[in-house]
Amino acid sequence: MQNEEYELGTIVEMKKPHPCVTKSKLFKVIRLGADIKIKCEGCGNVIMLTRNDFNKKAKKVIQK
Repeated sequence: MQNEEYELGTIVEMKKPHPCVTKSKLFKVIRLGADIKIKCEGCGNVIMLTRNDFNKKAKKVIQK
């Protein structure tokens, strides 16, 4: 997903599921900047990725 603009609260589907009990692929963007912080919609765990890594691992935007 290249050159996509994100907003706070955007729900994004990632290529691989989160290794939690729910195996959720859906994440909510909770911080934007040079790094992007996302929250697993299944377990609520927070992950911080560089913008470049996030763009490589994101599959599509589900909801803005």
